[in-house]
Amino acid sequence: MALYGGGGLEQLGGSRYLSVSEHGLIGDLRTAALVATDGTIDWYCCPRFDAPSVFASLLDADRGGSFELSADVPARTRQFYFPDTNVLITRFFAADGVGEIQDFMPVVDESREADRHRLIRRVVCVRGVVPFRAKVAPRFGYGTEAHTVELGDGHAVFRSPSLSLALTAIVPIETDGVDVSSHFKLLEGESTVFALDRVNADVSPRACPSWEAERQFEATVRFWRHWLSRSQYHGRWREMVHRSALVLKLLTYAPTGAIVAAPTTSLPEQIGGERNWDYRYVWVRDAAFCIYAMLRLGFTSEAEAFMGFISEHGIMRGTKETGPLQIMYGIDGRCDLPEYELPHFEGYFGSSPVRVGNAATGQLQLDIYGALIDSVYLYDKWGQPISSDHWDEVGAVVDWLCDHWDQPDDGVWETRAGRRNFVYSRLMCWVALERAIRMANRRGLPADLPRWQQSRDTIYRQIMARGWSAERGAFVQGLDDNVLDASLLMMPMAKFISPTDPKWLSTLDVLTSDLVSDSLVYRYDPAASPDGLRGSEGTFSICSFWYVEALTRAGRLEEARLAFEKMLTYGNHLGLYAEEIGRSGEQLGNFPQAFTHLSLISAAFNLDRALG
Repeated sequence: MALYGGGGLEQLGGSRYLSVSEHGLIGDLRTAALVATDGTIDWYCCPRFDAPSVFASLLDADRGGSFELSADVPARTRQFYFPDTNVLITRFFAADGVGEIQDFMPVVDESREADRHRLIRRVVCVRGVVPFRAKVAPRFGYGTEAHTVELGDGHAVFRSPSLSLALTAIVPIETDGVDVSSHFKLLEGESTVFALDRVNADVSPRACPSWEAERQFEATVRFWRHWLSRSQYHGRWREMVHRSALVLKLLTYAPTGAIVAAPTTSLPEQIGGERNWDYRYVWVRDAAFCIYAMLRLGFTSEAEAFMGFISEHGIMRGTKETGPLQIMYGIDGRCDLPEYELPHFEGYFGSSPVRVGNAATGQLQLDIYGALIDSVYLYDKWGQPISSDHWDEVGAVVDWLCDHWDQPDDGVWETRAGRRNFVYSRLMCWVALERAIRMANRRGLPADLPRWQQSRDTIYRQIMARGWSAERGAFVQGLDDNVLDASLLMMPMAKFISPTDPKWLSTLDVLTSDLVSDSLVYRYDPAASPDGLRGSEGTFSICSFWYVEALTRAGRLEEARLAFEKMLTYGNHLGLYAEEIGRSGEQLGNFPQAFTHLSLISAAFNLDRALG
């Protein structure tokens, strides 16, 4: 059993879990690991974000597997990132000394070393004397595959049918035939190193002596600082914006340029509920919005890489019945992401089912067309002009949209209650047409402009006539209804309506009254708009940052700034956010989530500019 000590402990059904907010993230732009404040790695998939887990005690404390490393005496813990990097430091304050773990994954380009996915855990005693203990307990294939352990001189090799990992250590290690453990004591100034590598026929176990760990630490620090130095943001919230940018970069799959929505699966939107989804894939909407955030900060190469992913994998050349695009793809561009459950995992705090894959790939979500075409437009404007072949793909998608925008879909929130005529879907179809028309006019590109313009204007008139409720004094979730939806906070940001238009200001007031709680914004009211799922959920953090931006654009700067500062208090100790915030301020949902961090960047950028 993986037993956790330190702050943030909670207990359910005899199994102990550390809150998701008590974690930091490290990675190598191919996969990532969550490191808890007690020094335990309780989530790690190898060799890719979407590979089966090796450590997953975050989802099952008994069967998930973990890499425990901590002081072997009672100790207070603190965690922080080495400044301007994704190198994570966990400190232990014990009675007789202070120790720390430096966790990082070197980012390398060479294919063979990149395939190693080396995870380095350097332990240092910085004051006095501190005893430590380590236990490495991998559980391969989401805890379904048996493995063997081969103990050698300073290393152990874990072998399973699908994956082999090598643990190298400077201190003595021992095995019980399944797990590997170690107990050691460090005096002030002393250090030791654990390194975990993926090994195969091309990659052999390799020691990681102290000098190499130091060199890799320095190289990793240089990589992240060099990358971050390209940021053009120098505003009031520089630390939070840059942390969010570093998170978005960590969620990038370097071989293809894909950006995952989150590095985890099945972290629940409600403890004990069924709203548990796998987010380790490329949502067209999330990734497209990421491009906006990255371009805002000056990171054009990330936008270029994502445009390469779109082009190389024929994302806009799809031929499915639901249209050219599907809502998400694998990080390698694959379309098939079958959803299944892992019944042997009890789930985070007993929240089952634990799911792998995502059945939402079969949904029709028309809003993704607007998100993608807008990102192409922004890249064409702020990055590099798109190629003629890419424009041909854009034109084909827009032509399809002219014929298909006026139909029910499953909506931006991926509800499972059937298709409806969502206003947000219409809004983003309008965005797709409007941005394509802008590109064609600015660059003189060939386009059926009369048809595109007619469709654009028809959508506008339909939203104004049927998406506005005179009874509520607000734009609403679906055509001809009275239910509110926070997705409509995008209306002024999408430049569909003036942020000071009387209808919009009225909408903003009604949304504030019905869906906002202490700056936190609910997506919608499931009681008024059933979504086909049991239970409730927390406030949706991207909507909370959209709310800040809507207030900013409406000129309500004092309210916007207060709401933004309040939102910053809901981040964890490292400035990381899950998808949602619960009633008592707890983080809910997959963690950390790209959607939330990109919206933080946008809100900070625009609020900072408005404040002057």
